[in-house]
Amino acid sequence: MSTPTPFRHQIRVRYGEVDMQRHVFNAHYLAYVDDACDAWLRSALGDDYLTSGALDIVLKRADITWHGAAGHGDVLAIDVAVRRWGRTSFDVGFEGSVGERPVFSAVVTYVAVAPGTTEPAPVPEAVRSALS
Repeated sequence: MSTPTPFRHQIRVRYGEVDMQRHVFNAHYLAYVDDACDAWLRSALGDDYLTSGALDIVLKRADITWHGAAGHGDVLAIDVAVRRWGRTSFDVGFEGSVGERPVFSAVVTYVAVAPGTTEPAPVPEAVRSALS
């Protein structure tokens, strides 16, 4: 079975996102992950995925491993792909790099919920298909 090509999102690091060591401050990586996930979901499910009722998710867990630093002006490429499907949850992998240099990897577990609630709900088959 072939591995699907991941979705790639790019972010240019801004001056206000770096710390005194001139590296991206660690808290910004979760914001980058969130931005990349939103762009990925919009590309696969449409710009109205949040209001269409196609998918409502909450973040359950986030794990980040740093491999190097990104700095002001760097273009951070973030590859996004599903790593695991469960009945009501799924893990999304994020691989961030500047050029060929790895910067971070992250795995985020999302739980599908009934719209407007925090009650777990099965991930719709149409969403599984669009994101796989």
